[in-house]
Formats: sequence, structure tokens, C-alpha cells
Amino acid sequence: MNINGQTIKVFSGNASKDLALKICEVLGVKLGDAEVGSFSDGEIAVNIRETVRGADVFVVQSTCAPVNRHLMELLIMIDALKRASAGRITAVIPYYGYARQDRKAKARDPITAKLVADLITTAGADRVLTMDLHAAQIQGYFNIPVDHLLGVPILAEYFKKIALEDLVVVSPDLGSVTRARNFANLLDTPIAIIDKRRPKANVSEVMNIIGEIEGKNVILVDDMIDTAGTITQGAKALKDFGAKEVYACCTHPVLSGPAIERIESSVIKELVVLDTIPLPEEKKLKNITTLSVASIFAEAIRRIYENLSVSKLFD
Repeated sequence: MNINGQTIKVFSGNASKDLALKICEVLGVKLGDAEVGSFSDGEIAVNIRETVRGADVFVVQSTCAPVNRHLMELLIMIDALKRASAGRITAVIPYYGYARQDRKAKARDPITAKLVADLITTAGADRVLTMDLHAAQIQGYFNIPVDHLLGVPILAEYFKKIALEDLVVVSPDLGSVTRARNFANLLDTPIAIIDKRRPKANVSEVMNIIGEIEGKNVILVDDMIDTAGTITQGAKALKDFGAKEVYACCTHPVLSGPAIERIESSVIKELVVLDTIPLPEEKKLKNITTLSVASIFAEAIRRIYENLSVSKLFD
């Protein structure tokens, strides 16, 4: 693609190669020729095999597990492109790792989400394009423009097509109420809230359900599912309180530790996720449906490239 003499180039690290290829397919461009490997001592080796001088460059890379490896790949690629005289570099980060370390919860806690923002900026990124940050204020940790895409409309569109009857959208905790309300507005359904207490990290205890869910089909909606404790316990509680069928959805399927076993043995009828994080074969359960974010990222990239409004995507 070439507008006003400027070329668009899309590159990818190892975290999001499949997604990058899908984005390129939608845009009608070839994925940039770059090799991201390792030296024998484990240091990351980046080789950009085509000219990027003056080009509008987009680097697609989620900072998912192994987080530090993929983060370093992104930083080194940005540095390599900057030193190769790229015109503008946009870090396309579908899943922004370290986003949960966004504040000091107790004394002497780091704010790693801010540190990562500083690293990306220092490496040479001119702009960031991401989706469903765990905490919206992370946009303010950057001193460069951040375009923040939303996964909820894609998930809502899927459930509209299924057309479930007697539907209630459920927030798995008090912190996700705004997301659940936005989701419910798109589906024109009521919402309910699971009121829970968390005694320690990655351990949640369900306390009560606020709202009417008896005899209803319910959809649990969250931004990410990590160890799946919250979502599976929430699903069980909803069943115990008389829900008919329990569906769940999230933008980022982190699915670490015991997540897959928990989902497999849970009462969740279907879990719908987006491909901001690639799912390896062993995590592709029969009741997990993956939707692609390629189209929305491709459209956002096109709008950034043509200096159009990205927020118009959600009007």
C-alpha cells in the first residue's frame, strides 16, 4: 500500500505471527520480511531483511507468555526499525502484558505497567495500538498517542447471532461492571453482578449474586481469563443460584496454570475468546470458540496510516 509516497509495512515478532498474517490479508499487503531468533546464549537476534526508510511501520506483537521474551522481541524490533530510519513506528500490542501491575496495592510495589510503557517509548515507538487494557489509565502512562480498541463489540456480535432467549449479562466482580453494562447495552439485556471476596492472589470466593438470574441463560464477561478460578467459580455459583445455561467470554485468553483443566470440568457451556493471544493446540477445547480481531486491527492500522480517526470505529 502506498499513499502520498509513503509505504505501509507490517512486521511481526514470534508472539502474534498468525494474527499479523490475517491483518496483512485484510490490508492487502505482504508481511514484512524479518527474522526474530536467538543467539546460542539466548540473546534475541533480529534481522530486518527489507528497507523501511521513511515507511509507516507497524509491529504486531502481543506481550503474552513467555512475557519477557516477547516484550524484548518487541523492544529490539522497534530499536532496529528506528535505526533503519523508519518514518513512523506503531507498536501494535493486541495484549499488553504487565497491565495488572498498574498501581501500588501495597508498600514497595512496583508499577510495572508504567515501566513497560517507558521501555516501549524509549525503544523508539511513535504510537501504540492495543486492545482492552486491564486498566484504562495505562493509556496515560505513555507520552505518545495510544489508540485503545474494544473487544466487547466483537463478542456481542457473536452472541447476537446465537440469539439466546431469557438472557442476562453477568459481571464476575464489581470491577468489571462497566464492561458488563456496555456488553448488556449492545445485547439489550439486564445485568447481574457476582459479589465476591478474594482472600489472596489467584484465589476467589463467591459471596452473592446481585440481580435476577434464576431460569435465565447467562453470559459472564471479563477482559481476561488467567487461571480461570474467578470465571469457573462464578459459573458454578450462577448454576447454584438457578441459572439455565452459563456462557462466558473474554478478550484475552491468558489461560495459565490450571485454567484448561478448570474450564474443561466447569459448568460453562461455551467460552468465547478473541485471538489477541494465540491458543496452542492443547488449549483448544471443544467448548472454546475463538473469534479474530484481525479485521478491527487492520481497519485501525489503515486509519492511523491515512491519519483518520480511530475512535470512529466505535461510534
